[in-house]
Amino acid sequence: MSNAPKTILDTIGNTPLLELRNVRPSNGARICLKLESQNPTGSMKDRMALAMISAPEADGRLKPGGAVVEYTGGSTGVSLALVCGVKKHPLHLVTSDAFSKEKLDHMRLLGARLTIVPSDGGRQTEKLTKDMIREAHRIAAETGAYITAQMENTDQLKAYAKMADEIWDLTVGRIDAFVQAVGSSASLRGISERLRALAPRIRMVAVEPAESAVLSGGPSGAHKIDGIGAGYVVPLWYPEMADAIEPVSTAEAKAMAFRLASEEGLFCGTSTGANVTAALRVAERLGPEATVVTVLCDTGMKYLSTFARDLDQRSA
Repeated sequence: MSNAPKTILDTIGNTPLLELRNVRPSNGARICLKLESQNPTGSMKDRMALAMISAPEADGRLKPGGAVVEYTGGSTGVSLALVCGVKKHPLHLVTSDAFSKEKLDHMRLLGARLTIVPSDGGRQTEKLTKDMIREAHRIAAETGAYITAQMENTDQLKAYAKMADEIWDLTVGRIDAFVQAVGSSASLRGISERLRALAPRIRMVAVEPAESAVLSGGPSGAHKIDGIGAGYVVPLWYPEMADAIEPVSTAEAKAMAFRLASEEGLFCGTSTGANVTAALRVAERLGPEATVVTVLCDTGMKYLSTFARDLDQRSA
């Protein structure tokens, strides 16, 4: 039992890589998904949440029992609630009704206090993102809490470098492109920098909502892909981290999420649907010998009520 985990936090990471068998490009190229839904809260954000708390604990920025504040679209908040609960840090999260009810309930169940910022009809926009950030900083300033500030936090990059090492090992270095949707851009940045250090030939592809394709130079707009597309160029982003940018619409992302569930048995969220939609395009361009790796960001259980409404509307 010497290798048994001491806490649930010890089970974060080392997730499997799965090759898709039915959702494939016509040219026969390989699409592989890193199954981040296998993390404790069902999300890749468990990795960054642990890093964003462990680093300031280690260097004294976050004292034992110190309070934490963050703004979140959901998955980061759930992951922080798990980590802070285990590590005994009171947590105050600023979020919105634009995000799935399952995520908000999960945060509360894990012990977090929530402030809900109203959205414009459930849509994710630049204004909503900046309103949430402003409110979180206000709370931190008034209470003296430590703000993890995911949009500018570099402590999390080390967690994603480790994820890149896992991808490299699981593919035995056979990877031609990595595709990832951009929220704070930390995951793409951390993974791309590490993979490029291992093999500069690997193409890095960013994914963003077509309705708000600001990284591609388009106007800021509204979309409904949870966890990505802040509506402005985020602080951790720099253009050189991506060789290409693929805009994917909310409708395309949702359709692919449903397809992955019915054809591959993979129940995932819309950000994963966007990833796979873009990965198929990249694989078609690279040719039949290519291996493209992307990420199953989180479990579809986080969106169950939203997806159920969509299915009801389809059958009506």
